[in-house]
Amino acid sequence: MIPTESIRQAIVVVGSINIDLVARVPRRPDAGETLAADSFTQTPGGKGANQAVAAARLGAPTWLVGRVGDDAFADPLRDNLRRHGVQLDHVHPTPGCSSGLALIHVDRSGENAITIVAGANARLTPADVNAAADRIARAAIVVLQLEVPLATAARAAQLAREHGVPVLLDPAPAPGQPLPEPLRRVDFISPNQTEAATLTGERVESTEEAVQAARKLIQAGAARVVLKLGSRGVLLLEGPDAEPVHVPAFNVDPVDTTGAGDAFTAGLAVGLAEGLAPADAARLGCAAGALATTRHGAQNAMPSREEVDRLLQAR
Repeated sequence: MIPTESIRQAIVVVGSINIDLVARVPRRPDAGETLAADSFTQTPGGKGANQAVAAARLGAPTWLVGRVGDDAFADPLRDNLRRHGVQLDHVHPTPGCSSGLALIHVDRSGENAITIVAGANARLTPADVNAAADRIARAAIVVLQLEVPLATAARAAQLAREHGVPVLLDPAPAPGQPLPEPLRRVDFISPNQTEAATLTGERVESTEEAVQAARKLIQAGAARVVLKLGSRGVLLLEGPDAEPVHVPAFNVDPVDTTGAGDAFTAGLAVGLAEGLAPADAARLGCAAGALATTRHGAQNAMPSREEVDRLLQAR
């Protein structure tokens, strides 16, 4: 049983559950090219599941709201989540549907390109979110991404707001349409540069462009923006008149960036759930994200709290 005092710091993740099929390649193939891979692995993934596992490994009581299919992947996906300590009360099988799937190329520099097949993730509905209302109402923070239907993520944001629970949105993949109002007006939105460019219609390459994009996201309704800058760390903007804060990345030797963004999101969420100031929570996220790049895979690469704390103390 999870102690009552820990439940007050609980995280609810509403999101995708995938099986990742990973080809390690010399480089990413060009259009029309057939390229021989160095190796192949099959691992559990999905942004929702990744973030839930990462949060649980960082010590937060974590519930996942999601769906798996009725195929051969479903039981191993649930077993892996359970093994990492994620609570599965609201993870349901979906008859007549495949589990979500990601096709991933990882090149020798550790950079990746990902194609998603939604499968059962597309069947996660606002009704599934409503069924988890009691859990959401008691959460310290609700974490969302966009590998599930927009209407489902929007309902989760709306329900959290009704109960005074802060929402952290990782807007990935960024949709080619305006975000619904509940997703624009979240407490924290944390895009990477590509997602920020899609959401704002502006180029986001330099630090100055990142600041302008963050201000535009706040004008659209977000209370705070945590814009991921890859190896440069993150940019934090806490309001329309606030000065931007740069939180630098940690120097590590990356081998695979697949789970880095999800580890960062989880670390940020855990820090916020524990009552850290946003900049300190972002540092925790940066440490988790950095460590996740030093191992292959996504969920199996997520660091423990002890590892993250050691890295934070070493800076």
